Amino acid sequence: MRTYSIIKTEDLGKVKFREILENSPKTIRRSLDDTLFVIKYNIEPSFIKDGTVKPSQTLTHSEALELMSTAAWSQLEPIEE
Repeated sequence: MRTYSIIKTEDLGKVKFREILENSPKTIRRSLDDTLFVIKYNIEPSFIKDGTVKPSQTLTHSEALELMSTAAWSQLEPIEE
């Protein structure tokens, strides 16, 4: 089962991209204020397992989709009248 973790941007340098499904800092999804990013994985990465990186949240796919649709992660499209 795929897992999603929300991590502080200050920890980006500690992420081992070979252990997650994104392949570089350029491919991760960031919050609009650039303070957080999300990673996804099938097997818990060593940097989380050993406590090097502590996610602020760990989510399922549906929880991650819900979070990504919030104003903190997505710009809301203006409604045309």
